[in-house]
Amino acid sequence: MGQSSSSCSSSNGHEIYRPIIIGKNSSIVDGDDDLTLSLPDECLGSVFGKLGCHDRNSCSLVCKRWRCVDSKSRNRLVLLARSEMSPCLPSLLSRFNTVSILSLKCSRKLLSIDDDALSRIPIFLPFLKKLKLKGCIHISDDGLHAFSLHRPPFLTKLSFASCGFGAKGLTSLLSNCPSLQDLTLKRLRKLDATSSTPASSLWVGALNAGGDDGGNDHHNNIGAIVAGAAKREKDVHGYCYKSLRLERLCLKDLHNARLFIPLILSASASIKTLIVCRSSGNWDRVLETSLHGKTTSISEIQMDNVQMSDAGLLAISSSCPDLQLLYLSRTTDCTDDGLSAVANSCKKLRKLHVDAWSRFGSRTIGDEGVFSIANKCSQLQELVLMGIPIAIRSLNALASNCPGLERMALCNTDSVQDSEMAFIASKFLALKKLCIKNCPNVSKSGIEAVGRGCPNLVKLKVKRCKGVTQAMVSRLRFQRSSLVVSVDAGSILFDSEGISLLASSVNEDEQGTATAMTNPNSARSAAAAASTVAATHVICSSRGALLLRSKFESALQLGRRRRPIEDNAS
Repeated sequence: MGQSSSSCSSSNGHEIYRPIIIGKNSSIVDGDDDLTLSLPDECLGSVFGKLGCHDRNSCSLVCKRWRCVDSKSRNRLVLLARSEMSPCLPSLLSRFNTVSILSLKCSRKLLSIDDDALSRIPIFLPFLKKLKLKGCIHISDDGLHAFSLHRPPFLTKLSFASCGFGAKGLTSLLSNCPSLQDLTLKRLRKLDATSSTPASSLWVGALNAGGDDGGNDHHNNIGAIVAGAAKREKDVHGYCYKSLRLERLCLKDLHNARLFIPLILSASASIKTLIVCRSSGNWDRVLETSLHGKTTSISEIQMDNVQMSDAGLLAISSSCPDLQLLYLSRTTDCTDDGLSAVANSCKKLRKLHVDAWSRFGSRTIGDEGVFSIANKCSQLQELVLMGIPIAIRSLNALASNCPGLERMALCNTDSVQDSEMAFIASKFLALKKLCIKNCPNVSKSGIEAVGRGCPNLVKLKVKRCKGVTQAMVSRLRFQRSSLVVSVDAGSILFDSEGISLLASSVNEDEQGTATAMTNPNSARSAAAAASTVAATHVICSSRGALLLRSKFESALQLGRRRRPIEDNAS
């Protein structure tokens, strides 16, 4: 259905748009036959909400009514924030003045929008709730300050990635946005490089209260985030700031962890989720200073590729009794002692992800820590262990003390063998999802045992396990049709049974056999191909396995096309 033009008429003083529709089977249809005219604007806007971005943009060009409905029903807007966008940004935002989620993205190699364009956003978007800036390196602290002076009342989420502002802009935002609940900072190089401003008295007071010796590197005016954004009162731990209501703080690819001690300290009373990823610095000191002696409401902590030891886990265990999700990935110096401390204090833990990693072969998290979690955390529902040599003793404790365990993943370990798989099949009755990845000692008998047991299992994922064969996977899918079996192509070992399927497809019909007998060259090539396939006993990557399969299928299809031609020629 296309639209050529639109006409309008007046009824009771209101303007009604009646488009002229070019139908499929007729030349021109009157606008009265347009069924969307009988729909209220709210219903039409709901229909537009089901469309993709390209289709919705096309619908906005059909007629004036559709353009108006589209403008009023937009909730999310994503724009390329290049410098040439700055002059037309006010008119564009005034058209979509009901947008609550705005995302501005630009390549760091190009000029982005300027401070003036950013400062006008709250004027045209009074209902803005979420703002994301990515690659806007030409927005400075002054632009953020001008933006924050409008004090957007509904702004609850901010996300900044690869931008050009520093601590001064963040100070203004936290001071003038009291409803802010979610803050994400990624790759803010100017924030990392700020080192010339001397520390404020509040910054020094917070560090001294946490037991720091007050070295020369606790600089940076990000300490003013606390000074300008919060009312403060003194207690036995230094300063407590009441204004900030952050519930989620995410820090990724940042440097100098000590810069964020005042921010975490001020938000410790309200924060529920703390995510730190690839951020350098001593996070033991950050957690000890920010959480020491306090009972917080933090329910989720994710520490990924950071410098943290058992001291940080002790600070978490003493201050986060309501912790429900703990994610530890490549934390440098965490051991069983730290994980045992978490198990003793955090009884409400529901999800645990541990990717064990040690520097220079030092001690790391092992089976003892998992055993402590199994004995103390009875509400555990999800367990992911990577690189941890888990034993039958820990599996038995998990099966006995964690009856609600529904999701489990065992990865990158030699300790998981067929005996452990058989134990899981017989004891873990509530298990619904199981992932086995890069466990070389797991063979087809272990996977078959899981198929016979685990009555509530709905999904089984197997990746990079050398003993798993294609024939076994096919039998398992046939035996339990309700079970979703996801097998990485790189895990499959083509045994004699699996190869026979490929070999039979080469010589399955008599016509192909007769053709091979009449043509000695094709007979030799078919025999060579069959012997090559039968000799294939290689474990390759997922992409390589898929490429190998496509090559075989293409060769078989090409051979089938050539056989009738050769028969006709003979």
